[in-house]
Amino acid sequence: MGNGSDRASVQPLIHALRTDISAVRLWAASSLAQIAKLDYDNAIAAMAPLIEGLRRDSVAAVRGNCAWAIGQLCRELPSNVVYATAIDALIEALVEDEDYSVKEDAKTALLRVGDPRGMQMIEDLELEGLI
Repeated sequence: MGNGSDRASVQPLIHALRTDISAVRLWAASSLAQIAKLDYDNAIAAMAPLIEGLRRDSVAAVRGNCAWAIGQLCRELPSNVVYATAIDALIEALVEDEDYSVKEDAKTALLRVGDPRGMQMIEDLELEGLI
């Protein structure tokens, strides 16, 4: 469903990200980034569930895929409140997630987006030896 470009897949993927087994949630996050970046409204609709997954999913791999997907979508978004909230979520994961791989996924997403706040946070954490 996520490998095509059918925008009608966005809502079923959001539902899967929120409710399905971990393997499906993992792929739903990645698929949302691929489909939602085709359309601004779908990118906005996908962002909240991706942020929720990044913050709350019990499986580190799902959180990591959510971080990647958020980074992909942020590259397509204008600087607005949704973009800022997404960057905040990536920074939060970089600083607070207990899993190293999720921290790395958040860091990579921030580097790819190139957001000044994210870049500054990465630099600060590296200087302090925290990442």
